[in-house]
Amino acid sequence: MKKKRYSTEQIVAALKQVEMGMPVADLIRQLGISEMTYYRWKKKYGGLESDQVRELKQVLEENTRLKKLVAELSLDKAVLQDVPVKKVPRPSLMKQVVDYVRASHGYSERRACKLTRQHRSTQRKPSRRDPLTALRQRMHEIVATRIRFGYRRVHVMLKREGWQVGKNVVYRLYREEGLCLRSKRPRRRKMAVHREARCQPSRPNQAWSMDFVHDQLSNGSKIRLLTVVDIFTREALAIEVGSRLRGEDVVRALNRLVYLRGRPDAMFCDNGAEFTGQIVDLWAYHHKVRMDFSRPGTPTDNAHIESFNGTLRDEFLNVNWFASPGEAQRLAEAWRVDYNESRPHMAHNGKTPAEFAEISGLCHGGQVQLAAGF
Repeated sequence: MKKKRYSTEQIVAALKQVEMGMPVADLIRQLGISEMTYYRWKKKYGGLESDQVRELKQVLEENTRLKKLVAELSLDKAVLQDVPVKKVPRPSLMKQVVDYVRASHGYSERRACKLTRQHRSTQRKPSRRDPLTALRQRMHEIVATRIRFGYRRVHVMLKREGWQVGKNVVYRLYREEGLCLRSKRPRRRKMAVHREARCQPSRPNQAWSMDFVHDQLSNGSKIRLLTVVDIFTREALAIEVGSRLRGEDVVRALNRLVYLRGRPDAMFCDNGAEFTGQIVDLWAYHHKVRMDFSRPGTPTDNAHIESFNGTLRDEFLNVNWFASPGEAQRLAEAWRVDYNESRPHMAHNGKTPAEFAEISGLCHGGQVQLAAGF
């Protein structure tokens, strides 16, 4: 015989009949239950009214609904912590996020789209955009050889090769392919200090800037690099490598540059002992060059050479391993020529320093080649 299940309201009504005088045996026989079941009902529901039972049932249903809602919200919160939905810029990328949520968390397409605020028609619509596979591959090849190039310089290199592509497209592909590099140099927030304006060159070979960069060989020996830059054209005039570079080495490098390019009107440098010594001061007096020293502890006074030294470290020193000073000098000279003749410079609207120098009328009659590759 199939057992009959009674609702809570029916159980309370049956208990009320016994309270009104109906024998327990008659109630048990009428409902088809055992005496043990009757007393279990009486222990659990005795003294309750039908209205109270109805309210209790509603409370239990509401409690169950709220528990389910809290569980769903907790799961949604975990999914949102796992997937940065707010940082996804385009619906095409959000498709991948929806697929990941469905595969990893077992969500349905409807629920995943609702959580990520992606329209279901957008999710199901196939993409008709050209993937630009050849362009992406070429960008990877450029970045593999120019590991510190940003998207602007990559765009200049592509235009040189004949690619008809805009800067914004290159930026989008650059980010989609994960080629972005973050600078590890800290940002220092300092108050601006006003000072007297320095010499602002208006023509090539009017002002030079020089500084030292330190590095080490594969065996741990220290080396120093003397860098000289033309401030107007941004050309790297010289990179001298040595274990110990003194004032005599600085003068020797400057004399070679003066022989090839002529003397500058001003020379920017810091207060290092090699630059403030008598031999460099005598050289400046002999060639009538004004020495402009930076304030102590203020490298921004010589910002052009500091920027060049940062590029030198990022694109050359950090990616090469030197066995001897001679090898370092040979590789540094090759990199300097590449910097002048191939690397686009943002200060010149994508032109190389050598191209800008030629346009500015720096050298004629074969001296451009001497200045770029002596």
